[in-house]
Amino acid sequence: MKNLMEKMRNERQSEPQSGQRPRRWIASLLAFALVASIATYECLKPTVARAAIVTSTTAPLDDNSVGALLSLDRAMETLAARVTPAIVHVAVTSRAKPDQTRGEMPEDMQKFFGQFFSPGAGPGMGQGPGQGPGRGMRMPSQQQIEHGVGSGVIISPDGYIVTNNHVVDGATEIRVTMSDRRILPAKLIGVDPLTDLAVIKVSATDLPNVAWGDSTLLRPGQTVLAFGNPFGLRFTVTRGIVSALNRPNPDLSDRHKPGEFIQTDAAINPGNSGGPLVNARGELIGINTFLISSSGSFSGAGFAIPTQIVKPTVDALIRDGKVSHGYMGVGIADVTPENAKFFDVADNMGALVTQVEPGSPGEKAGLRVGDVVKELNGKKMNDAGELQVEVGQKTPGTTIHLQVLRDGKDVNVPVTLADINNRKEEVSENTGEHGKARWGLGLADMTPDTRNQIQVPRDVQGAVIEQVQPGSSAEDAGLQPGDVILEVNRHKVQSAADVQQNLGKVPAGQNALLLIWSNGGNSFRVLHPTQG
Repeated sequence: MKNLMEKMRNERQSEPQSGQRPRRWIASLLAFALVASIATYECLKPTVARAAIVTSTTAPLDDNSVGALLSLDRAMETLAARVTPAIVHVAVTSRAKPDQTRGEMPEDMQKFFGQFFSPGAGPGMGQGPGQGPGRGMRMPSQQQIEHGVGSGVIISPDGYIVTNNHVVDGATEIRVTMSDRRILPAKLIGVDPLTDLAVIKVSATDLPNVAWGDSTLLRPGQTVLAFGNPFGLRFTVTRGIVSALNRPNPDLSDRHKPGEFIQTDAAINPGNSGGPLVNARGELIGINTFLISSSGSFSGAGFAIPTQIVKPTVDALIRDGKVSHGYMGVGIADVTPENAKFFDVADNMGALVTQVEPGSPGEKAGLRVGDVVKELNGKKMNDAGELQVEVGQKTPGTTIHLQVLRDGKDVNVPVTLADINNRKEEVSENTGEHGKARWGLGLADMTPDTRNQIQVPRDVQGAVIEQVQPGSSAEDAGLQPGDVILEVNRHKVQSAADVQQNLGKVPAGQNALLLIWSNGGNSFRVLHPTQG
């Protein structure tokens, strides 16, 4: 480079004063710039290369340190790989109902539970796992065609698939997408709205399927996996545990629907409805059906129908295309530590009869309000939900034998079950209220106008609650304006004066037991004395 600069100086000194001098000088300057840029690149090139190959000095944990986690991962991978091929994506075309958005829940359920549908399916509540985008939304056409999606699980190699009733309700066309991307038409075999279960079938053979498991063997804390198609994301798996068992039916619009739901923290979202909940062995132990959420997405509590309900229902649908449920015609509730002493129950177990419907099998058999059902055909009944499931799975016309605790004595009561589909429709609504200082209750007599206004059935007699004092014993017991008090401490009441008189007889510091009519059914409530 030094020689080049000296040459340029010599040329400038020896160059004649002519028009060619500027051109020669510029050419020399360009040549200098080119040489300088090449030299700069050659100097910087090692630095650039070194920056591109920076590496970490931290080594990963060795397998011995995280062996348990790696083993768990491999087990979950094996489990997911076994079950996923049996999962299907269910797409449904249906005609919208003229006066109701498809699949919409009753208003009282919408206050607490997601709707199983996409945005627009209901009044602002969270979505349950029922369907993904489009489900519950009406298309702008004269025929009001709807499109919805959900999940299902193959239970046999010849193509029988279990899903939820609310996924396929009213379907005119059902198509399922298999895990290998095949799309097959499906035929509806049968539905059971009471349990929210349905069976569909595709024409195929040698299909992957999931084995049945026994949900009665589940225990809180056990590992479970939920499979389905949340938010249209097909063939998704989530992992969690059994959070709780035997959760009650949340649908206040029909108290005859069985509960006993499995609660899990395995994520269940819109589109998961009808998909399976499986145990660590890959056995089907539940069908995902709803979630509790104020936002519409998973918030830690999803619910599945246990196989103790699913399997007999599915078997009947495949065999007969329908399900007939046994029916006693009584309202029942759990025996609790609070109310047990009022019924002479020592172990807080059993199903407490809170209502006997006129003309029902229970009334004909002699069941009474306040009876505690301890056994059915020799099998102990732990709670009301268990009794409801056992009765519902019996064939109408079957005679069952109940061991009942009545006023501290054991009584055997045979009941011949009727068909729940033939039961009389019941009137169900709320009632009014009016006031007492000790318990925080405001009471009024039942008048024809009041009965008509709140639609109380004619056979319901008692005092109407008009007011509930905030922070009172009545509020703590969950009483509300519009509830009707039927009994106080096992004594029937006909008026507000009767209630006040009987409550006035309760010794200071002791609890009082009320039989309440509310939302179409009876329940016992315990009033605790106020403190101080």
